[in-house]
Amino acid sequence: MTSTSESWGGRATLMVAHCAGMVDLVALPVWVGVLISGYGLDPQQAGGLATLFLIGAVSASLFVAPRFARLPKRATAAGGFAFAALAFGAVGMVDDYAAMAVLHVVAGLAAATALSVTHATIGGSSNPHRLFAIVGFALGIFGILFMGGVPKIVAAVGAPALFWSFAGIMAFAACVAALGFPEARSAGGHAQRLPGKLPRAVWLAAIGVSCMALVQAMMFSFLERIGADRGFGAAAVAGVLIALGFVNLLPAPLAALLQKRVNPRTVLVCGPIVQALLALLMTQSQAFIPYAAGAMFFAAVMIFTHTFAFGLLAALDPSGRAVGATPAMLMIGAAVGPILGGTVVKLSGYQSLGFAAVVIAACAVACFLPARPADPVLSQS
Repeated sequence: MTSTSESWGGRATLMVAHCAGMVDLVALPVWVGVLISGYGLDPQQAGGLATLFLIGAVSASLFVAPRFARLPKRATAAGGFAFAALAFGAVGMVDDYAAMAVLHVVAGLAAATALSVTHATIGGSSNPHRLFAIVGFALGIFGILFMGGVPKIVAAVGAPALFWSFAGIMAFAACVAALGFPEARSAGGHAQRLPGKLPRAVWLAAIGVSCMALVQAMMFSFLERIGADRGFGAAAVAGVLIALGFVNLLPAPLAALLQKRVNPRTVLVCGPIVQALLALLMTQSQAFIPYAAGAMFFAAVMIFTHTFAFGLLAALDPSGRAVGATPAMLMIGAAVGPILGGTVVKLSGYQSLGFAAVVIAACAVACFLPARPADPVLSQS
């Protein structure tokens, strides 16, 4: 089956691959919550397992991105998701912490190998910003289905069902990738790998995205626990998580609509500020309404901002190295987030998470401010 990133068959495959590879963005609250409530781990231990998955993901992305042009795309994507499925399935069959730790690393290595190929392929399309928005919308739909179904399955079957669900998602993605993953970049994309060092603006943008990902993972990992520990009730917290999924349908289409109407640099500078304000809203209030408002819109800020960042990086570096390393940018920050958040909570409580988010957001703004590369993105067709 032949497909390109410009065909709807190819786009559908990339949507599935993006959703499977970015499962941590959707699942972290449930993931960490199940490890704490279902396996009896403390916040630091639970966050540590999620961090190990993300460390594996970062390592794989840093290895794959520079070698993207030489890799068999379909085989790499399908094989990565298949190995991730096996690793997650095995996690659901063990309860020894050391074994779970090793399997989390393996799952991260495998899933991010497939995701790096996916993002580099998206970056080679004729309009990476728009295609990334399309797969981002798919991730929003996936989030609704996940939050609406998986927690109920876990409640009915037990904690291991979470990892069996992950395994099923990865196995489905492996099958779809084997059948229709785009083998080559489209004619409209940038097929040539460009030599030389990456521009300074690319590195600054990558660091800024990593800082936002750190805040995202640090807060999102404990979103469910904050609500539960403040006595809001399981049903109310579950309702917030489902509503969050519906809100996440909006940022990607909105980013596509505003592609040529908003300066990307403005979005990148404002994104971390809004993210920090929502973190404070969630952590400093003891009332349900502020908590729910902050939680529902929290992930949407990252999705919207990162869509602009992805389009910007694709324009700045047509070789595909930068966008191929997108999982590393996201997950090098996200890898630290769960264990950093767990440590902060263990030492100082949930309110301290909000203050930590403000400090990290300030670092992201400092990275985004010097970059002035909006013109390439604004001139995209």
